[in-house]
Amino acid sequence: MDQYDMVRKAMASVRKVTDFVPEVAIVLGSGLGALGERVEDAISIPSADIDGYLPSTISGHEGKLIFGTLAGKKVVVQKGRIHYYEGYEMKEVVLPIRLMCALGAKTVILSNAAGGVNEAFRPGDFMVIRGQISQFVPSPLVGRNDDEFGPRFPDMSEIYSPRLISLAEESAREVGATMHRGVYLQVSGPNYESPDEIRAFRILGADAVGMSTTVEAIAAKHMGREILGISLITNMAAGIAGPLSHEDVKAAGKLAEKRFLPMVESIVRKI
Repeated sequence: MDQYDMVRKAMASVRKVTDFVPEVAIVLGSGLGALGERVEDAISIPSADIDGYLPSTISGHEGKLIFGTLAGKKVVVQKGRIHYYEGYEMKEVVLPIRLMCALGAKTVILSNAAGGVNEAFRPGDFMVIRGQISQFVPSPLVGRNDDEFGPRFPDMSEIYSPRLISLAEESAREVGATMHRGVYLQVSGPNYESPDEIRAFRILGADAVGMSTTVEAIAAKHMGREILGISLITNMAAGIAGPLSHEDVKAAGKLAEKRFLPMVESIVRKI
């Protein structure tokens, strides 16, 4: 089955439960899932109840979509991201973001936990993504193209919206969060990068590195959506600080909640 048929089947599953049409889609990264609890009048659909939506196998990624209201806007929140390193095909990895867009979301907010490549960053800082490097993982657009979703050869000159970048920086100042602008690089994972790879990524222009986001951004941009990307710098990348662990990533996300939650609510309110 190709990805477009997968999206249509998944939409049919959701429409059996709700006819809710979201304005904004939000993807929650590692350790940042608490935002889902802020959604009012929530309708929650487990991934197991959505045709073709595969479960996340990673601790801290609970698989479901949450529909409701956040900061006065109609939102759908993906709680439980799917990653390429879990052994899934790329069309399965981006199914949730394509589904949320197909259900009506015109604006997409992608969040992630990332390692700081830029040595000016510190754990606990945020980075609004101004650009990305995605060539270390397969493109989600490989395969048959459906012109109803987007063009065969979509332009990627400006993936992330300058308007939303400005809103994010304004909201970060309001909540007292340190926000940088930078370039995000996605690797396949699940192993963390070596110090030599981090040095190479810095030469390529990366400021932060992680195992998600760029492919979702490509899929959403293909569908003509306005996109914002925010990285929480949970740790400094290999060779800059000590050994890395997923438990540390989740702990850093928990500590960042007091700034991340009001910041995202402020951004959504301004959209």
